[in-house]
Amino acid sequence: MKTITKKDLVDRIADSSTTKRIIVKKIIQTFLDEVIRELGQGNRLEFRDFGVFEIRERAARVAQNPKTLEKVQVPSKRTVKFKVGRLMKEQLGLDGHEKSKGMAASSPG
Repeated sequence: MKTITKKDLVDRIADSSTTKRIIVKKIIQTFLDEVIRELGQGNRLEFRDFGVFEIRERAARVAQNPKTLEKVQVPSKRTVKFKVGRLMKEQLGLDGHEKSKGMAASSPG
């Protein structure tokens, strides 16, 4: 698995459009800043067919230290949940069906 950075995405978008890298970088950073700001305000972000970001509260629980087997109290905390949208599910084969494009098995020989 390869790690793709924000710079990689900026370069790719700039290369595939007529927009300068500095403009693409600013747009992407502004978008990411807005996502963080909206989640920080407790808002839900829905991008049709892509997915939904929302803040969830994880309940307090009792866990166990695997080394000492001692019970440990874990406090409640807020976390970001992402639910995959329809188009992403289809493109990544997450709906239980493999995408047929490029998935055909070749027979040896």
